[in-house]
Amino acid sequence: MSRLDIKTPSQAQAVVDQLYRNMERRIAASPPGLCPVDLALNFLNLCQAQTCGKCVPCRVGLSQLSALLREVLEGEPELRILHRIEETARVISDTADCAIGIDAANLVLMGLKGFRDDYEEHILHHRCLGSLSNPVPCVALCPAGVDIPGYIALVNAGRCGDAVRLIRKDNPLPLACAYICEHPCEARCRRSMVDDALNIRGLKRYAVDTAGDVPQPPCAEATGKTVAVVGGGPGGLSAAYYLALMGHKVTIYEKRRQLGGMMRYGIPSYRLPRERMDREIASILSLGIEVHTGVGVGRDVAFDTLKERYDCLYLSIGAQTDKKTGIPGEDSKGVVSAVELLRSIGDDDLPDFTGKRVVVIGGGNVAMDVTRSAIRLGASAVTCVYRRRQEDMTAQAEEVEGAVAEGAELLTLHAPVRIEADGDGNAVALWAQPQIIGEMDRAGRPAPVTAQAGEVRIPADVIIVAIGQGIETRGFEQSGIQIQRGGTMLADSSTQLPRMKGVFAGGDCVTGPATVIRAIAAGKVAAANIDEYLGYRHEIKTDVEVPTPRCTDLRPRGRVNPSEREAGERKQDFQCIECGMSGEEAGQESSRCLRCDHFGYGIFKGGRVEKW
Repeated sequence: MSRLDIKTPSQAQAVVDQLYRNMERRIAASPPGLCPVDLALNFLNLCQAQTCGKCVPCRVGLSQLSALLREVLEGEPELRILHRIEETARVISDTADCAIGIDAANLVLMGLKGFRDDYEEHILHHRCLGSLSNPVPCVALCPAGVDIPGYIALVNAGRCGDAVRLIRKDNPLPLACAYICEHPCEARCRRSMVDDALNIRGLKRYAVDTAGDVPQPPCAEATGKTVAVVGGGPGGLSAAYYLALMGHKVTIYEKRRQLGGMMRYGIPSYRLPRERMDREIASILSLGIEVHTGVGVGRDVAFDTLKERYDCLYLSIGAQTDKKTGIPGEDSKGVVSAVELLRSIGDDDLPDFTGKRVVVIGGGNVAMDVTRSAIRLGASAVTCVYRRRQEDMTAQAEEVEGAVAEGAELLTLHAPVRIEADGDGNAVALWAQPQIIGEMDRAGRPAPVTAQAGEVRIPADVIIVAIGQGIETRGFEQSGIQIQRGGTMLADSSTQLPRMKGVFAGGDCVTGPATVIRAIAAGKVAAANIDEYLGYRHEIKTDVEVPTPRCTDLRPRGRVNPSEREAGERKQDFQCIECGMSGEEAGQESSRCLRCDHFGYGIFKGGRVEKW
């Protein structure tokens, strides 16, 4: 008889492993709007199934906690049951022997704090506050509410021009988003229950690349009303576009020499080709929008003057000021901000980094943009210094991978402490303190702490600071606009400023630095509310007919991902690095759409929003 046996996975274990993978996909594809109390109960039951049962808090406590939550959902409890749930969860959290019980109890405590009103609604009225008013996950998660299943069906039918027209109903900048959107719409794609989320951004790019120039819809009859838009970025352009379609006379005031905002002055052309962006902006302006560039509000024209001159104002200034690190030596020659560098590149004023050693401080998308730009500007070596781990970077993973492929070095878990300068005041090195990863912070990210190691000297000829952007509010504060802590303007969800009649604001100046699609969404909301403020209720719609859904091949298949130009070639210039889909790839990828606008509860809720 053998003493030991080689362990081989049984068929039962293989099936269990597959069930785990299926469960993970189901959780990843959970749509917004589900009942949070019901979700908490199901997660709690899953945790209970994983316990060993050796300690009383897990063996008995989790069972009791589960029964209490079930009573909330199915019974006739009183509000005092919430106190019992909280006390029970707290005792489990304080006395359980291991993380299985502690984490399960903390999950319930977090839910009690985060969605207590849902618990109370179940107890008092036996109903759920959670709503599936928009049952299509991709549409619900798109800030602008674009009809994604609709335009994917049009791409599949070979009607790319109609796809662009349908996108424009909710997003007037389909080309820009096709190249640079962070695609939050893919996060809960139900196709991931089968294999993987659709490449929605890739299909949008195929549509705009294939459609060519698509004429704009006609504007409504002129209303005689005038609106000034302060800021010519994506938010301002979006508001101006829809207001012009509604028949209002719109004038854009832009501080910089050219329109585009952070699309031009924050995103390099290797990600968003300048000539194509210019054509898209020109198409928007063709609706009769007047533009004044090089005009700063508060500098060249007073805010109060605009308020008197126009019937309504929309403030959409972007986050175009830099933030300081506060470390000694930051004022040395050769230390530049990422905002300053990208602004120069946006105006085609390219600095020469030939043969220079460049160090970038930061770990976000802007840090990656200047890192990759420095390589293209001729730097001999580029090092990105970040105080956390690589997996904690806020930059998109593909941006980090692209920078590394092009030759950038990542020096993670190093916190900048000072900048060394020579006798002439020129920066010659960055000193950084090694870190060790520690406990989670309030945002759920592990925070770094100082390691027991000496400081590291990183030689540098140029140091680029990319740790965030701020809002330039000078020229507005003295006009009575409320500026919140952090430098953003105070506005409600309708984008209207409190106690300021006829003045609206949205985008980065209200939320802080955010994505292009969120700025577009704010512009759309502002346009609708400004139109109503002016006494109208124009509808934005399209006459595009979406193809009828048909049975889809549900066999699992791979997701089509875009390819990129070879790293050694693309790092030599600022030409677009990403290659679009072929017609064959777009056809295959679009056929994977499950058409949630028709199937899976979508049809019972009307399927799509055809006008707004």
